Amino acid sequence: MRKLMIALAASAAFAGETPVKDAGTERDLATLAVPETLIIAADIPAARRAAMLASARKFYQFWSTGDEDLLRQTISDRFVDHTLPPGRPQGPAGPAAASKAFLAAVPDLKVVVAQQILAGDRVVSHLHFRGHFTGVFNQNKGRGRSSSAPPISWQSVPARLPTTGIWKTI
Repeated sequence: MRKLMIALAASAAFAGETPVKDAGTERDLATLAVPETLIIAADIPAARRAAMLASARKFYQFWSTGDEDLLRQTISDRFVDHTLPPGRPQGPAGPAAASKAFLAAVPDLKVVVAQQILAGDRVVSHLHFRGHFTGVFNQNKGRGRSSSAPPISWQSVPARLPTTGIWKTI
């Protein structure tokens, strides 16, 4: 893991930083999950970069919408969540179940991608999950309180899509 972090840092140091337009407030797919800042290692070919960005964007759009078609387009049947919480199934069923629970609790959930780094076969994203707890979670009824979580997500995007693994910290 330490070698991965060093490689990502080194790649980012030699990459260009590109400000990207604001992700907006609509739940429109055209504006969801657009990174506010994008850093790309200089050695990633344009076609590969486009595929990696499209995969990551669809994955984070899935979290905002719950659209399982987006999920199926972005992760493989061999998908492994390396930080799986207790009780959540592995594979595509895990994110699908989590999304249903999150959206039931926070119906206006929106994933904002503050920064995204592409290096090697990794997409590292600093995210903000934002919304209001107006639904139900673990039999607790929300009271409209604003909710925000700032996880960092690491996706492994192999040369042949879709994504096979994800690592994240909160």
